[in-house]
Amino acid sequence: MKKFSILLMFVALVTSATAQMTQEEKEAFKFADKLIKKMTLREKFGQLEQFITRRGVVTGPGGVKCDIESAVRKGEVGSFLSIRDRNEALRLQKMAVEESRLGIPLIFGYDIIHGCKIIFPENLAMSCSWNIDAIERSARIAAEESAATAIHWTFSPMCDISVDPRWSRVSEGAGEDPYLGAKIAAAMVRGYQGNDLSATNTIAACIKHFAAYGAAQAGKDYNTVDMSELMFRNLYLPPYRAAVDAGAVTVMSSFNDFMGVPASGSKWLLYDLLRKELGFRGFVVSDWNAVHEMIIHGVAADGKDAAELALKAHLNMDMLGGDYIAYGEQLVKEGRISEKLVNELVREVLAVKYRLGLFEDPYKYGKQDLSEVYYRPENMQFARKVAAESMVLLKNDGVLPLQKGVKIALIGPFADAPKDQLGAWRGLGDEKRSITFRTALEERFGKENVLYTKACECGRYKNGLIEGGVEEAVKIAEQSDVVLLSIGLSGWHSGESRSRADITVPADQQELLDALKKTGKKIVVLLSTGRAMDIRNEVEKADAVLLTWHGGTMAGPAVADLVSGDENPSGHLTMSFPYYVGQIPVHYNSKNTGRPAKSQFKAQGYSASYVDIQNAPLFPFGYGLSYTEFEYSDLKVLTPTVELGGVVKVSVKVTNKGKVAGDDVAQLYVHDVVAETTRPVRELKGFERLSLKAGESKIVEFEIPTSELAYCHTDLSWKADKGDFDVWVGADSYAPLKGKFTIK
Repeated sequence: MKKFSILLMFVALVTSATAQMTQEEKEAFKFADKLIKKMTLREKFGQLEQFITRRGVVTGPGGVKCDIESAVRKGEVGSFLSIRDRNEALRLQKMAVEESRLGIPLIFGYDIIHGCKIIFPENLAMSCSWNIDAIERSARIAAEESAATAIHWTFSPMCDISVDPRWSRVSEGAGEDPYLGAKIAAAMVRGYQGNDLSATNTIAACIKHFAAYGAAQAGKDYNTVDMSELMFRNLYLPPYRAAVDAGAVTVMSSFNDFMGVPASGSKWLLYDLLRKELGFRGFVVSDWNAVHEMIIHGVAADGKDAAELALKAHLNMDMLGGDYIAYGEQLVKEGRISEKLVNELVREVLAVKYRLGLFEDPYKYGKQDLSEVYYRPENMQFARKVAAESMVLLKNDGVLPLQKGVKIALIGPFADAPKDQLGAWRGLGDEKRSITFRTALEERFGKENVLYTKACECGRYKNGLIEGGVEEAVKIAEQSDVVLLSIGLSGWHSGESRSRADITVPADQQELLDALKKTGKKIVVLLSTGRAMDIRNEVEKADAVLLTWHGGTMAGPAVADLVSGDENPSGHLTMSFPYYVGQIPVHYNSKNTGRPAKSQFKAQGYSASYVDIQNAPLFPFGYGLSYTEFEYSDLKVLTPTVELGGVVKVSVKVTNKGKVAGDDVAQLYVHDVVAETTRPVRELKGFERLSLKAGESKIVEFEIPTSELAYCHTDLSWKADKGDFDVWVGADSYAPLKGKFTIK
């Protein structure tokens, strides 16, 4: 009876997934099924391989070495990675379509992470804008530029939640909160794929890294992930789910193991969860060589073993390893995998190619006049606006904004660093098109009013103070009214394989700050970084701190707009800045304990607290200052009692009490007072970005469906509890205005 019930449940899941299939998907799968009947086994495995061109040779493990042109002509390559030149892409496409037996088109993928030609702020930075429409538009622009370059597919959005800024890839994500992360993931999928995946200006999105890559132990990239299933489902799964629901057609498996199994070989992750539970119907690609690396993980004896594990896990495409084409046919002949399974995997790859319109017109991408697509003036201005909205004012003792005619000493390694400001994963960005802080400030304040010196180096190859750099910096500071000190970490210090145990500003830059502090001049720190950092020293010694992140192509004009007051800072943190690295992981949505700390800022014993430092981060999630002052008042719970399945309604009055117009982000947090499992002390469940003139007030109304209050229970059901909830609204996760509501 139990087996029969399980069978019925399985049939119901499959039937449900089929019923939800769009007509476009049905047509794509029907086309794929017909084509598969014509394919040899080797051609099928060719569709499941992705390679990168290196001096005209494709090389895989196990002695597999073939000329690229020969492999393409034989139908032994389904995809290429990181081809930057569209003429080369179109040449290879022509070869695949016109010279291979079945003429199956290639799909070209590239890491378009935060822009293609126009580079937007790194993703963590953009998330601090809390501007979902702007984030979607940035992906739309990136898609248009990519499509014109004959790139069909981007490995974005990164949906990995992370609470550890030591991990270098936090720069690619949306920070520490699953609710906001889910909104951003869905927006980026919509931006890349648009309403018509077959259009000439849309590309395929790829959800990565599936799954829980952002929880790598000790913040070390590629490291083991080990957590309860409840934590995974509550904190890490929501952004992936949102991206699937938004229609993303590909997924990338992560490097890490999860529950003891490398993700690329985990049938539970890639089939049971992703396909059967979440309803994903696209294809899964491994991360770079991740299939072959299962040998090093210790779960596969050799490449054949690794290929078998990955294929049985329903991983469609092997990125770079070559194990599928090397051993796939043998695995079928030996009965270790079935050709039926291979057909299923090929079917999903071919269906995505069909939906992209590649079978209808393999050369549709790359036809546009690049001069009409790249660096459009309206897109450049938009990038400038996004960069300004992403930057966060962390401290301001009245020095900002700067007055007209002020004499500025612009100092530091990132003040005139066109490449560094593009950050990690720079797409096809051209550093020559970057407008630096120096260029923009000279234009805004007059070249005669900006004195510049680099003073020190910070990058991949050069680090440390330049000879005579401190002396020169002090000299120009003494000749100026204010110092803008551009310090932090370079673009090379974020992105893949750049994890750091020390997340303070490098010592030589701190030495430079100390020397400038002695001049008595006002100091504004412009902090360049791709991660949250321990910046206690800088906050203590500087008069203002503006978090500029790696702001992209238009970072310079954005900084000039903000320090001049032409734009009012409006960014709010999406990742807590630790007070000290020893606090990590420190995040706003931690859980209560039986002995919670009574104060976040005082040392205490016999509680979940530190006795040597404060418990609170230096800057919490949601934090951000402005040149004006916003007041929150009159919190009203409009539905003090609501039925399960209903909508909670809350309103708050927001007033701009300052003398200038400004934007703020009103944030709503809840706490489930009595739940089945321990719950976070606060959870973000609503936000609204709003603009107010000086003296203006606005009533902000939030509507929260009770479904948004659901979480994973011990029986793995996803539901909301009945009972009492606390609710807060304010400008950050410490919002003091409090109300209550009850779900009955």
